[in-house]
Amino acid sequence: MKKHSLFCFIVLLVIASARIVATYTVFNDTIDETPHIGCGIEWLDKGVYLYETEHPPLARLMTAAGPYLMGARYTGLADAAAEGRAVLKFGGQYDRNLALARLGILPFFWLASTVVYLWAKRSFGEPTAFFASLCFTTLPPALAHAGVATTDMAATATIGAAFLAMLVWAERPSRRRSVLFAAALAAAILSKFSSLAYLPAATLAAVALYLFLEWPGLSRLWEWLRPRFLPLTLVGLVACFLVWAGYRFSFNGKPAPELWKGIGDVARHNRNGHPAYLLGQYSTKGWWYYYPVVLMVKTPLALIALTIAGIVVSCKRLRQWNGAYITPLAFSFGILTFAIAFSHINLGIRHVLPAFVGLSIVAGAGAQQLWSSGRTSRALVSALLVWLVLSSALSHPDYLAYFNELAGSRPERILVNSDLDWAQDTKRLARRLKELGVRDLAFDAFNSDYVKTLQTLHEFPPTRPLNPIQPDPGWNAASITPLTLWPLGQTRGTSAVQPWTDRIPTERVGKGIFLWYIP
Repeated sequence: MKKHSLFCFIVLLVIASARIVATYTVFNDTIDETPHIGCGIEWLDKGVYLYETEHPPLARLMTAAGPYLMGARYTGLADAAAEGRAVLKFGGQYDRNLALARLGILPFFWLASTVVYLWAKRSFGEPTAFFASLCFTTLPPALAHAGVATTDMAATATIGAAFLAMLVWAERPSRRRSVLFAAALAAAILSKFSSLAYLPAATLAAVALYLFLEWPGLSRLWEWLRPRFLPLTLVGLVACFLVWAGYRFSFNGKPAPELWKGIGDVARHNRNGHPAYLLGQYSTKGWWYYYPVVLMVKTPLALIALTIAGIVVSCKRLRQWNGAYITPLAFSFGILTFAIAFSHINLGIRHVLPAFVGLSIVAGAGAQQLWSSGRTSRALVSALLVWLVLSSALSHPDYLAYFNELAGSRPERILVNSDLDWAQDTKRLARRLKELGVRDLAFDAFNSDYVKTLQTLHEFPPTRPLNPIQPDPGWNAASITPLTLWPLGQTRGTSAVQPWTDRIPTERVGKGIFLWYIP
């Protein structure tokens, strides 16, 4: 049974990896990829980290490692995005360099999947580990962000690994476990600063639930805590050293000044908010219900059903404390609660992607409980799993733009940006324009730098700005994200306008671009 479960996990991981890699050359670089690559090449080649410190360096250097090994070097351009663009253009091998950059994120997907498998196996056993792994490795948002050169899958993997390492350490804090916990904690901090909020929130949720359900008394609690103070000090010291190493032991009045500046930048960014869109509304401070809506329409319905079953199973264990059932639920609950209550940067499901590590385990537990409950329940689980796999397979390669059936045929009425149109379909548009023989285009591009790159290769026609009030005769195109924001007056700095684009038949190129021909 053990070998069989491990074999199934490896097969699931290989299939998911093949699906991810298959998307590398379908899509051009998204809006966020070139800045991350630019910062990574600065860290690798120049040995400093000055371009932009709001994100830590681990995922970024991984995205730059592949192109760097092929000969790409730091060129000293003005900003990180321009530097990243230069890396992608290196040697005239754009597709190769972009694929290598994205390949640097794949190990984080492997790590996240392994965390799901090991955590579920440790807490529930082999069958649940298989069901949980199936849920995570077929989850479209996970496949999407494992396939782009950004920080979100790295955060998902390392936050999950750090929490699991903490659980293992808390049981018996040996020296080996302390070092492993410290390494996982440092990796989480070096992947994304949200770990500094999500890990404490998840830990607090788990501890609070435990103390509420089974108060051990002060004496027993002290007996448990006392022998762990020294190992915890070791964890903290080793983690701090490794984080400092991640910043190349930089020092300017204090260790790793880029770290502290980055944390301050993130806090200031969250305090000031960020332009966001939801259900036809625009806001810079976000909405408390943003992430519940995002989860409702971006999570496969079959996975939602299995997660609900897992939550029911977990709640049945509330009367007698069962950490196996409660900790993955508390992990996800803590992350989502913090995001809902405190985040003013509402930019997509990617910002709460780590929660799916715990939710996949909860769904796996729900699937296992139903599977063992009788023939009818087993048929239900089979139907849900088939639905999950099919919905995931049918979304290929558009995992980034995946929406479940609740979103309908116009998901841009609910969400845009990294949940739908992250400028990933410009390459598809170029191919379609070439098929149509288009020689002149009115275009509102979400990725004008890539358009210029294609134009220098004579793969994209000359463009002019799209007129939102009156369509130009001939071919017109627009990326969905800026197009959706037009009526809100947010993309032009002018008063709100009602575009003509909803009143004329449309061709959709990929998921993120509309194309019209006006006689």
